[in-house]
Amino acid sequence: MAEFFHMGGYALYVWTSFGIAAVVLLLNIVLPLQQHREVLRRAADFHELEGRTKQ
Repeated sequence: MAEFFHMGGYALYVWTSFGIAAVVLLLNIVLPLQQHREVLRRAADFHELEGRTKQ
């Protein structure tokens, strides 16, 4: 098992690559969700303001 984690002497490169890939994949999920929430919030604000000016 230790040999698996050692990766034949390339553990630093392999595990760093896995870590960077995991961070990128996570950001590909989190950032669009945050942007979507922001767009919905802005649309709701705009819709509320538009309703106030028509009354």
